[in-house]
Amino acid sequence: MASQLYAVCFDAFRPGELARFYAGVLGRRLADDGVTILPDGDPGYLIRFVPTVEPKTAPNQAHFDLTSTSLEDQRQRVDTALALGGARLDIGQGPDAAHVVLGDPDGNEFDVIEPGNNFLAGCGVLGALACDGTQAVGYFWSAALGWPLVWDQDEETAVQSPHGGTKFTWGGPPVREKTGRNRLHFDLTAPAGDREAEVERLLSLGATRRDGGQCEPGWTALADPDGNEFCLR
Repeated sequence: MASQLYAVCFDAFRPGELARFYAGVLGRRLADDGVTILPDGDPGYLIRFVPTVEPKTAPNQAHFDLTSTSLEDQRQRVDTALALGGARLDIGQGPDAAHVVLGDPDGNEFDVIEPGNNFLAGCGVLGALACDGTQAVGYFWSAALGWPLVWDQDEETAVQSPHGGTKFTWGGPPVREKTGRNRLHFDLTAPAGDREAEVERLLSLGATRRDGGQCEPGWTALADPDGNEFCLR
């Protein structure tokens, strides 16, 4: 059995504010702790916001792609994000881009994708977590989570839970140089039994051990083959 994705975690200056922002944008419920967004389906994963004092100094290695069902729906999703404290970003997309690039209150980038995107059809509002990454790291996460590859072409890869939902994509070369710790990371839970056995399996797939950093006490700190941090409970 493979690890399960427990949560996608954001380092946040104001965790509660960022959690409320994404809950509003995604139309999901907040947990009682005020910093965790509950999944919109079962099974699903949490979106958690954990405190940090480290400044954001570069574009994130990963960002959300939100879907829309019509041009009006896209406009409404953008307007909702702006009303909740988001901002438009210019990352060189040009005035003719069909998607809209926004930043959340901490400056984390995300896109609102135009209607009619076939790749994200049926994925729900949170269509994709789009990541910089190599083909090898897409293969790693497919094996680590037991999720099938749903795209593998021209060194671009994508995986998706067998139950559907959000696609996790890696864009292939050129991969932007990683500078410091990622602001987004995955929390995994090991299958029932020996956590160290799962650690060894992940290491055999290409993971490496790292110091604790973002991981809570009792979690094992690891990195994928591209050096992206993740935690295993």
